Parts: sequence; C-alpha cells; structure tokens
Amino acid sequence: MSWWRSGFVGAARRKLEDNNPSRKYQKFALIIGVTGIVGNSLAEILPLHDTPGGPWKVYGVARRPRPPWNADYPIDYIQCDITDPEQTQSKLAPLMDLTHLFYVTWANCATEPENCETNGKMFTNVLNAVIPNAPNLQHICLQTGRKHYIGSFEAILAKKMVHDPPFHEDLPRLDSPNFYYTLEDILFKQVGKKEGLTWSVHRPGVIFGFSPYSMMNILTSLCVYAAICKHEGAPLKFPGTKEAWNSYSDASDADLIAEHQIWAAVDPIARNEAFNISNGDVFKWKHLWSLLAEQFEVENGGFWEDEEGKRSLVEMMKDKGGVWDEIVKEKGILGTKLEEVGGWWFVDIVLSNEGMLDVMNKSKEHGFLGFRNSKSCFVSWIDKIKCSKIVP
Repeated sequence: MSWWRSGFVGAARRKLEDNNPSRKYQKFALIIGVTGIVGNSLAEILPLHDTPGGPWKVYGVARRPRPPWNADYPIDYIQCDITDPEQTQSKLAPLMDLTHLFYVTWANCATEPENCETNGKMFTNVLNAVIPNAPNLQHICLQTGRKHYIGSFEAILAKKMVHDPPFHEDLPRLDSPNFYYTLEDILFKQVGKKEGLTWSVHRPGVIFGFSPYSMMNILTSLCVYAAICKHEGAPLKFPGTKEAWNSYSDASDADLIAEHQIWAAVDPIARNEAFNISNGDVFKWKHLWSLLAEQFEVENGGFWEDEEGKRSLVEMMKDKGGVWDEIVKEKGILGTKLEEVGGWWFVDIVLSNEGMLDVMNKSKEHGFLGFRNSKSCFVSWIDKIKCSKIVP
C-alpha cells in the first residue's frame, strides 16, 4: 500500500458512511487531544469509509467542551481532563473495545523539567486507564516532534543546536531534559506490560493545519497578525530574523501527519519504530510571506529589522486585544479573544531560526510515500481558517 491518498486536500474528502446503521466497525480508535491541530485531522480522516483498517469507530478526548468547528465529525466526544487520574480512569476505562490509541496532546509549562513531569503524568494517566481495560488494544501512536533533535524551547532560542541538520531518526538523544524523551520512556515501559501491543513515534516539524485550540498553530497566529495589519492599514512586515527569511525551511501538513499515524497503526512494517514526518519539500518564508499578504489583501512589508534588532510579535501584539475585539465585532467572525488565537511566543521561536530540516528516507523505505506541496497546503489551511470564521 503506497500511500492511499498521498496528495489529496480537504476539498476531495471521501463520502462518509456513518449514517449506515448496519456498518460493522473493524477498528476502535481513541484520540487524546482531538481538538488539537493533528487530533482535528485524525477526527476528520479516521471515520472516512476508505481509511485503511476501517471502518473505524472513533472516540475523541479533550479538556474543554466540544467546539463548533469540531462538531460535524462523526466521533464520540469525551470531555476529560487527563491531568486528573481519577477522572481519566472513570471516563476512559469503560472504553473496553479500543484497538488503537492516538496520543497527540501536550501541556506547556514554564521549564523543561516541569514539562517532563506534567506531560509524563498525563500520558501515564491515559495508559493506566486504557491498557488494563482494553483487551483488544493493538497499537499506540505517540506524537512528539522535532524538538527531539534540538532540545527545549530555551535551547532553540539560545541557538544551542547539538545535532547538525538534516535530522534523521538514528541520532542519539541530547544530554538534557526533554519531555519527548520522558513520553517515549513511559511508552516503552507500558507497552512491555501487554503482550502483542505495538507502538510508533511520530516526529513532525512546524505543523500547518487547523485548530484554534492549538498552542503551536503558526498559521492561525499569522492569519490573525495579517488581519490586524489589514484592519489598521499597516504593511505586513516579517518579524523574524534574516536567517529565517532567507533559509530553506520545511513543514508538516496536519492531514499528512494523521495519514502517517494511520499508516503506522495498520501496517506491520511500521510497528515499533520512530519516524520523522514532513511534507517532503522545502520553502523560504520570504516566498510564503507574499502568499500570506495576497490572502489578506494587505501590503507585503517584507523583511523588517530595525536598529534594535528583530521585532517580537509577543511585544507587538500585547496591546492589540482591543483591535481584535473590533475586528470580531465588525466582521462577524467567531467570538474569540486575541490571547486565544494568537500563539505569538511560538511564532517568535519559529521565525528566529534558520530552517532545521529533517529527512524522510526512513518512512519512504518502510513504504510511506505520502507528501504535500507546502505552498499549496499553506493556502489551503488559510482558506479553512477563513471559512471557519476564525479570521475575516
């Protein structure tokens, strides 16, 4: 199988058949983080009638009530705070039919040791509730990311890169705290408790996708920034470094990541392996910046660096809450606060570094040939963000 949809975009979704009462499910999936940037794609793709391994019955877990932009997916939505072990047990232990677990969530703490502790407890709570109570559980997909090769956000900002890109899966762990390592160690230990249970680890880079609830959704943040520039009649200036503006970068499409995880979940050749997952091409931010300006009909201000150095979107946006409130009211878009849709700290990190590329050879050698055109998916996701009335 090589891979079953390697280029389709949202408009070409297959017809859902969940309204067929006689449908027999073959697999039962639990998505932890179903309103996140990849969880949202999994919730859309898994129930499709032609998704490999299916038909799939899908449960989705998130901390908050189900949002309107996620409501159309034919999944069983479970509101659960997985930081609470008792609540996690009470809500997830009854899911005895589960065959697959997709763990695509995380919590952001002030320091990396705190990240290790908090995220480790969350993952442990889920596995303690699911593994002993789901006798047919076959596979666990764990999503981590490229920080596996780089280190903490603090290390990225300090440009303390140990490994020389492009990054491949055989590189050794860094000698520093990293909650991705914590999650992997928990996974390996817990999987060993159940005979026949397999795993896969997925390491995307910067993700292009859709989710207003994602802490690292760079596209929603950039769209909000562009909308504010349009509203104020200001040029859309690139607030990152010259290195980020001019260097090659890559991205990971959220749908492609979901397809990659489904592939690893059902193809025996992918079991018990860690894989990078990126689109398979490269781009320069200076080229995407012109596309962003076109999408919002705003003047392209290009690269911008004043005498004080790189501008910070955290600083630039700290007094723009009222401006965003005006845009929401005037344009009739979804009622959000600026802090809910603007992950400025993450944009600052991404646009502070020259491209840190990975290689996809391992996935291709194992049979996954999926890819995306990064420029096309950049525009496609912006269209979805607009159509969902997150931005005007």
